[in-house]
Amino acid sequence: MKDEVTAETCAEAVVSPRPAKKGMFADIPVDVGLVYEGERIRKPDMYAELGGPKVKHKFELLRVKRLDEIEDGKITVVGQEIQNLKERSSNPFGIYIEAAGKKLEEEMEGVFERRIHYFSNYIEGFMHLNQRYDIWLRVSKKSVEKGLTLKHIGEVLKRLYKSELPIIEKIQITFITDPTKVEEMHSETTKVYDARDTRARGLKDEDVDAFYGCKLCQSFAPTHLCIITPQRPGNCGALNWFDGRASSIADPKGSLFEIKKGKVIDEIAGEYDNANKVIKEKTLGEITRVQLYTVFGFPHTSCGCFEGVTFYIPEVDGLGLVHRDFKEAAINGLRFPAMADSTAGGRQVDGFHGISIEYLRSPKFLQVDGGWSRVVWMPADLKERVKDFIPKEVADKIATEKDTGTIDDLRKFLEARDHPVIERWKAAPVEAAVPAEAAEPVPAGPAAEVAIPTASGFTIVLKNAKIHAEKVIIRRRKKKE
Repeated sequence: MKDEVTAETCAEAVVSPRPAKKGMFADIPVDVGLVYEGERIRKPDMYAELGGPKVKHKFELLRVKRLDEIEDGKITVVGQEIQNLKERSSNPFGIYIEAAGKKLEEEMEGVFERRIHYFSNYIEGFMHLNQRYDIWLRVSKKSVEKGLTLKHIGEVLKRLYKSELPIIEKIQITFITDPTKVEEMHSETTKVYDARDTRARGLKDEDVDAFYGCKLCQSFAPTHLCIITPQRPGNCGALNWFDGRASSIADPKGSLFEIKKGKVIDEIAGEYDNANKVIKEKTLGEITRVQLYTVFGFPHTSCGCFEGVTFYIPEVDGLGLVHRDFKEAAINGLRFPAMADSTAGGRQVDGFHGISIEYLRSPKFLQVDGGWSRVVWMPADLKERVKDFIPKEVADKIATEKDTGTIDDLRKFLEARDHPVIERWKAAPVEAAVPAEAAEPVPAGPAAEVAIPTASGFTIVLKNAKIHAEKVIIRRRKKKE
């Protein structure tokens, strides 16, 4: 007797089931592949956030161990799995990876640690940003509905590490969502990061004939390429010159590669002809010149993983600094996310510059622009963090949010402390390339303004600006109907 055919069975017959997944990720409930690099998970689509700007304690750390110290393939979750976290919550989070291999060395830790960012972004519905103590991860609602867990993410990381880096023979991965455990381990991780950075500070740019390029973040910023030198670490702060060298040896076809310096174009600005050539090639012609030690003209590009921003304050002809964890508005009235949006994306933005905290400790820190003698404002906690590297003669002359709240307050503070930037006010009063009859007289000093009337009835006010242009075109914007 034949089976009875009903409307329900007909409906089932015409709906094709999803094809069975094949390959090394067949057992993972979401897709894994290059196509998901650069995927952004917006807040409405987010199930939960791991780390991020709302959370104080977060980290990712990779340590090299002996072969007998590791249980290969072990994946552990300390705390709640993703599905048990409160929906749309921000959670303390830690990733701790232990790797072993006969040829592995401690100097390789930072390089392999940065691969967490790279490999995580292969996972559908899982976004990884930043590094070290600044990690910011999001998992989408759709991927959680499909069954994605931290253990699945660990499986993906484990397989990618061992397939793409055969030098790793054993690996075990621990995810930590328990807030107490994250906080306990957080202080230990910062000691490891500091030790790595200290090890790299003795070398100078002049001591080497090659720098290293890093394109790890090009999935988010296709026109960005980090140039890592002994005295200018990567914008993320996670990779230094020694990391670049170790990575190029361990993984010659990887994302970090050697760049011969070539002919020196400007040693003070940090511009080299072959470095420019490589930058042009790797950014498909979008960026043709980079000067490593200035925030003006041809500044180094930024992706989105930078730890801080240097920004120009035209009212006082000085530079401000702000870092990712500063929640208030900076002295220019902008919060870090606003300045980060203006700086990121692989663009060269005159007067804005994404940097690492370690770069603030470099003797070449913005040396073209005056370095620390040009810095007039920074958050108090950042100042405390790098105080040993700020020249003593200028340290107490740099204002913080505790000293000033407005540009006028800042100007008074700088005058009272006799900041070196005041000499710039005297030496270079405002210039304006406008007809003499059109402009008001230009007073000297940092508060100088030039009002330029236009034929359309607008008035353009310039404050402490030096403008050199062949042509300026101003058009009225039409209102949308």
